[in-house]
Amino acid sequence: MEAAAKSNLKPVTLELGGKSPLIVMDDADVDKAVNIAHLAVYHNMGQICLAGSRVFVHESIYDEFVKKAVARAKQQVVGDPFQPGVQQGPQIDKMQFDKVLKYIQYGKRDGANLLLGGNYWGDKGFYIEPTIFSDVQDDMQIAKEEIFGPVMSILKFKTIEEVIERGNKTIYGLGAGIITKDIDVANRLARSLRAGTVWINCYLAASADSPLGGYKMSGIGREYGSYGLQNYLQVKCIITPLQHSPWL
Repeated sequence: MEAAAKSNLKPVTLELGGKSPLIVMDDADVDKAVNIAHLAVYHNMGQICLAGSRVFVHESIYDEFVKKAVARAKQQVVGDPFQPGVQQGPQIDKMQFDKVLKYIQYGKRDGANLLLGGNYWGDKGFYIEPTIFSDVQDDMQIAKEEIFGPVMSILKFKTIEEVIERGNKTIYGLGAGIITKDIDVANRLARSLRAGTVWINCYLAASADSPLGGYKMSGIGREYGSYGLQNYLQVKCIITPLQHSPWL
């Protein structure tokens, strides 16, 4: 952006990451919610800008969800991604490997409850165990900053008004997820969350015509679909006088 401003003001589109909330309402099917959350956090070793890394769970099902989320993460197969059956490979490089482990230490330092993982896996490579923190608070570093690794932070909430406010309490606004059986609740949340993509009862589903982009510090512009084409177009207004028009 600085270079464009100093040269010819060439327009740019930017996708700058996120800290996406995944909201599990009290009427959700807990088993389904756990599987969706697992995908949202651990897909591609957590190295995805849209990762639903802040999992907000209603207090009435919180304990059940946490127990089942840990059980599901224990089934995650870590290893060489070129081997059949492996579900989680290494982080992209040592810098990212070290960064994820550092954030895990931040979680411990700030008082989050480490339920699973938290260490490197194996004796070589940049593998990290699937990690879960419970009792995470909004002001903790792991709840505010993008980790880009296999780390799930589970937060408890009471009311829909509360979770809307807390879900939006971030500098990012790339994605969000909602799990509920109530279409009115889903619509209210989807319209209230300041995020470029909102999934209802699924996560990371997309197609070539789905516009991708974020609110706030998550970026500028959209990619894919007809909205993505607008970044490469200019609007021209042509005005011509109408002589002897019957409408004048």
